[in-house]
Amino acid sequence: MVGGEAAAAVEELISGVRQAADFAEQFRSYSESEKQWKARMEFILRHLPDYRDPPDGGGRLDQLLSLSMVWANHLFLGCSYNKGLLDKVMEMADGIEVEDLPQFTTRSELMKKKQKSSHLRLHRLLLSRTQASKLRISHIFIIGCRFRKEAGMN
Repeated sequence: MVGGEAAAAVEELISGVRQAADFAEQFRSYSESEKQWKARMEFILRHLPDYRDPPDGGGRLDQLLSLSMVWANHLFLGCSYNKGLLDKVMEMADGIEVEDLPQFTTRSELMKKKQKSSHLRLHRLLLSRTQASKLRISHIFIIGCRFRKEAGMN
């Protein structure tokens, strides 16, 4: 009889997971890809017990849905949020694995890169001017030496 009880428990667990997935499905955005939705649904289902609305309301479920959107937007679209919020959602999502994530470059990274290349161009320009000045000086020195030699001033 133990096997029958275990099978019933497994069936009950599977039924509960299906109900939770069906419940979460209502929160899917029409613009989410299957990959994005699967990741966000895992985020929602993982934290659903902690964010169930109390009988008097309270908006806990809305908070969870907002946090899941922040996480998904950051992950899939490259959106940035304040550090405290990002730290919270990244901690909540710890262990959720998503493959083939897009790579984004932040504005500050782009500005640093642009600033670095500007400094490099300026350095090259100054270096080329310095080298040109040295070349002119050495050219003048050589001409001066030739002139002295020809004039017999050595």
